[in-house]
Amino acid sequence: MNKRIVLARPTGPSPVTGDFRVEEAAMPSPGPGQVLIRVDHVSLDPYIASSLRGRHMSGGVPVGGVIPGEAVGTVIDSRGEGLVAGDRVICRAGWQHFTVADIAPPGVAQGPLSLAAQKITVPDGVSYTALLGVLGMPGLTAWAGTIKILKPIPGDTFVVSAATGPVGATAGQLAKRMGARVVGIAGGPEKCAFAVETLGFDACVDHRDPDWVAALAAACPDGIDCYYDGVGGRILEGVLGHLAMGARIVLVGMMEQYKAPAPLPGPNLVPIIKYRATVDGLVVYDHWSDMANFRRRVAPLVRDGKVIVREERVAGLEAAPDALIRLMDGGNFGKMVLDL
Repeated sequence: MNKRIVLARPTGPSPVTGDFRVEEAAMPSPGPGQVLIRVDHVSLDPYIASSLRGRHMSGGVPVGGVIPGEAVGTVIDSRGEGLVAGDRVICRAGWQHFTVADIAPPGVAQGPLSLAAQKITVPDGVSYTALLGVLGMPGLTAWAGTIKILKPIPGDTFVVSAATGPVGATAGQLAKRMGARVVGIAGGPEKCAFAVETLGFDACVDHRDPDWVAALAAACPDGIDCYYDGVGGRILEGVLGHLAMGARIVLVGMMEQYKAPAPLPGPNLVPIIKYRATVDGLVVYDHWSDMANFRRRVAPLVRDGKVIVREERVAGLEAAPDALIRLMDGGNFGKMVLDL
């Protein structure tokens, strides 16, 4: 039997435990050109909550549908060429122990929403789960926003929200390697200490401190040249008042908006005009063709410990709903991965 977690009912602004149901289904059987995959690790990401509400560009989840998620797995049975039993693969398996997927043609890049299984390899010393985080969609999001859009130069002040998450931590470390002065924004003293002491950021501001905006201003005395934002809401509002002339901003996510019961009030946009700032929105799917180049450049940095990876591992399928709920509340510390 195949144990899986499905959507039990339409969700509200934030998922709750009752939105999910564990069920047993028949073991899937591969057809011609397909493989049976044992799911080993599943990525838990904020976009899942939007998908459950039908508000994500990857598509919605019907009641009774398996909760989505990118996964690393092992081929158990192959009915086609290109993959054999024992091969490690990546595919959009979701929250279940087994899945069937088409075999991706060797050497053909897959789109971001492809359901095909693609054979994977990683350098020695790098975990396969890195392909769900720093070398996967979160890492590519960080790379595209930092390298291609913000383009920090030596001496720039680069501020990043959600600074210890997989996207923010990678973006900040890449900016630091480009010569920027990096200031993180994170929730709690433990995360801020990690950003400075382990990730190598120059400073980190705790947004749970009532005086965090003043602390941000003190950490950025010459203003903010680059702002990498995955949160929006009050964090974006606080940053806008401390921009440098000609500041660049990239918006990659709106975590505060995702869980809000109603649209949040818009931030004061006067500083955008005052400081002649530019604002870009980033959808990682638009940069998917860069995935191979991104991995070639960043994988050696991960292998050599020059880009630090922190994962929070969650054990067991039944733990997934509570883990996602905690993720949406900012309770995770690093890239959240479900181990099956």
